[in-house]
Parts: sequence; C-alpha cells; structure tokens
Amino acid sequence: MTAAGRDAAVLVDVPGGVCAVSGIRAAGIAAGLRPSGKPDLALVAADRTVAAAAVQTTNQVSAMPVRVTARHVADGRARAVLLNAGNANVCTGPDGLAVAQESAVVAAAALDCAPTDILLCSTGVIGVPLAREPLLPAIPRVASALSPDGGAAAARAIMTTDTLAKQAAVRLTDGEAGCVVGGMAKGSGMIAPEMATMLCVLTTDAAAPVTELQPLLAEVVAETFGRITVDGCQSTNDAVVLLATGAAPVGAASLRRALTAVCAELAEQLVRDGEGAERVLHVTVGGARSEADALGVARAIAASALVRTAIAGGDPNWGRVLAAMGAGPVLFDPDRVEVAFGATTVCRGGTVAAFDRPKASAELVGPDVTLRVDLGLGAAEATVLTCDLTHDYIRINAEYTT
Repeated sequence: MTAAGRDAAVLVDVPGGVCAVSGIRAAGIAAGLRPSGKPDLALVAADRTVAAAAVQTTNQVSAMPVRVTARHVADGRARAVLLNAGNANVCTGPDGLAVAQESAVVAAAALDCAPTDILLCSTGVIGVPLAREPLLPAIPRVASALSPDGGAAAARAIMTTDTLAKQAAVRLTDGEAGCVVGGMAKGSGMIAPEMATMLCVLTTDAAAPVTELQPLLAEVVAETFGRITVDGCQSTNDAVVLLATGAAPVGAASLRRALTAVCAELAEQLVRDGEGAERVLHVTVGGARSEADALGVARAIAASALVRTAIAGGDPNWGRVLAAMGAGPVLFDPDRVEVAFGATTVCRGGTVAAFDRPKASAELVGPDVTLRVDLGLGAAEATVLTCDLTHDYIRINAEYTT
C-alpha cells in the first residue's frame, strides 16, 4: 500500500498472527481432549496484565467460558486467553461452570497472575461434560510452551471442522506513530451474522484507554464478523477477545483501521473455509435508503439456502434472490430492483432482463462470485459474505457427533 503523503497511514501485512505483537507469546498443544490426539489446547498471553475487551455471543444458551469471561473482562484488564477445542462446555450445569473456573485458577497459577485476569474460550460438542482430566493437568504444560513464535501452533489447536488455521497481522505506520494488530480465529460452520460464530483472539501494542477499547472492538466486530454467514446458525460460544499491551502511542482512528483490516481478513478466511464451501459469495446491496436497510436485505439474501444452493449449482436463478429479499424485514419496491451476477444483469425493474444464460452461469464459476442488487431507492450500500451450500456441508454436519 502506498502512502499518498508524508503523514498518510500505511498498512503492511506481517507474519506471526497473535505473536506479531511484541510482548505476546502463544502456544498450542495436544491435551487429550480430542480422541484424535490432535492439538486441542491453546494459550495466548501477554507478559503482564494489559487492557482487554471482549464481544461474545448473544445466544440465550451461553457456554460456561462465555459466562466466566464476561465477569473477568468487566474491569477491562486481562493477562491471557485460554482456549480449548474438543468440548464446548455448554449445558453442563454447575460442574461445567466449576471446571471453567478451575481452569482459570490453574492458568493464573502458571502465569503468576489473578484468576480474574484469565479469559476463557471453548469450542466443540454441546452438552458433553468437560472432564477435569486431562484439561487441568495440561494447562501448566501449555503455559510452559509459550513462545513468541507460537502463534501458528495456537491457531491450529483451536480448529474443529476447519480445514486450515486462520491468522492475520498488520503493521500500521501513521506519521511518527504506528501500531501492530495480530489475530487468529477458528470457524467453519455455525457462522451467522450478529457475532459470527467463531473464536477469535486479537492482540495489539496500541495504547488505547480501557474505556475506549470495548466500544471500539464492538464497532469493528459489527462491521466485519457481523457481516458474514456460512449457515445462519449462531453458536453458544462466540467470542472475540482483544489484548492491548499499550506500548505504542497511536490514535484511535489508526487503531480502528488496523483492527478492521485484521478482522476483515479473518472474517473472509472463515467464509472461505466454510464447511463444504467451494465458492465465496459477495452479496452487495446498493441503492438503499440507509446502510441498515442495505445490510438487512443483504443478510436476507446471504441467509437463503435456496440462493446458496443455486450458487453451488452454477444456476443464475435470480428469482430466488428476490424471494429471499421479499421475505426479509426491509421494505422496498420490487419494481425498482436490479440484480446482477458479476457483470451480467439478470433482472431489471423487478422482471427478467435479456441476458445470455451461459454467460451468466459462467459468472458463478470460480472461488469468488459477486451478486449485486440495486434497490433504486437511495445511495446507501452494504456487503455481506457467505458461501455456497454443497452436499459436503450436509455430510459434515450429519456426521458431526458420530
């Protein structure tokens, strides 16, 4: 990215994921929570207690680690994030809550900090008790494995149905100041708007007041992870956690830009790795009265199983697009609507446009498909990312607990 002037902000991709930030270490090990023996326990830790924020699931059925984290992050401070795969620790009763609390105590002892400085995330099957063994004895092991080069190992350890680990990091230079933002995420299924079902840990060296960090994170999450969907199914364990070491003096606008860049990249990686996905569908709705209206229509389209199966089959079935829009909550005039797949307009004025069907079908081939809808009512627009719905999605989820 080239700066337009001396003080123009420049964003550069850097390696390391969460460990791209100085003063952050991470690790991922096989604790034995998964029968496969694959890595299933991760720890991301700062060298000291730092500023922290978290945005978590809005699902009424929330995981025990979600509840513990909500209490621990309330003061805007944290030392580390402990994450496990292989068990979601949801609907596990008082004992499940006790195990979550005990894991924070054990991690705190290993890091010489207060238990309330440990934030927790879990992913896996719902309703299965989380055993103290082998989880608790493995926590000191993952703490001893912490390394400034451990970002990739941590990202691998939180994978479930993911086919690849997800990391991103950028360095932003803004005049004399600058900051680094790093991140890792997991998610492949149960991805829905209004949080995007996943686990995500973000790190930065930016010096942001604790009072500003939480609203900033919430806004960035809404604009990135809040605008993707794989299957419209919201999880019980959603969490985006941010640790800020405060070593780099940088303005809020610069931090927001860097944070948005990392979250947007991770969000796209989640959709691209959607269960059974072969294509990413970029749904852009323009010509709306407001951004909220554009977003509402885009979400209605992206959530449609019929639209997404049409994309999987290479079928430019624009009627499914209008049907999905009409079933949504946003009022619009169907007689003004225009729909295009890539560069091919297939609907104009709410009726079929003259188009070359083989050409339109060709627009649906490849890893990225663009669907644009114009409501003809205003100037606002919004984009939501989703993926095609294939036979493999059904197979993966039909066999999930078997």
